[in-house]
Amino acid sequence: MIMRKHVFYGILALVSLLGLGITQSARANVIATINQVGTSVVGTGSGTVDLAGLTFLGSGSLAAGVNPSIAAFNAGSGAYDDYSGVSGPTSFGIGGPSFPASSSTGNPVSIFGQAGELRLPQGYLTGGPLSGTFTFNNATFAGLGVTPGTYVWTWGTGVHADSFTLQIGPAGVPDAGSTLPLLSFALLGVAALRRKLSC
Repeated sequence: MIMRKHVFYGILALVSLLGLGITQSARANVIATINQVGTSVVGTGSGTVDLAGLTFLGSGSLAAGVNPSIAAFNAGSGAYDDYSGVSGPTSFGIGGPSFPASSSTGNPVSIFGQAGELRLPQGYLTGGPLSGTFTFNNATFAGLGVTPGTYVWTWGTGVHADSFTLQIGPAGVPDAGSTLPLLSFALLGVAALRRKLSC
């Protein structure tokens, strides 16, 4: 009986800590960043996409870069398929088009927030890996007109809910309001386990 309680409290503490970790992690299946790296501005985009909930519009070709005033972020370059059905911010700054970037790698990982569109490598299949980058040499956030912060676009519902998160500059401190209850619960579980083990 005592051993079962120890196991129960141990599992309770583990689940609490795992829950805390899940809360801290990003929800997005695509994570994009724009950061100042020395004298350059570097953008990255990677992850996977669930195409359910999106509507195919057509194909084209794009260059890497940004247009903050219409929430356009293009990591990578080349042929893409265009999908509609995305909801989210329609800008992430006041800057105009900056295309092409000084250099880029990978295939398109692109959001066009004002039009509610997502652009992915031509022939992309749900769950495939995405990876693209761009670099603007001798550039700054102010010069590109991007506003630091976190921007999130979403699509799909239920098990097909998906998102694209763009983090411009360093990530902020996690919301204490959402993590404090889980942390308290985890600490209570650990304390109870310790008390039981010392008996």
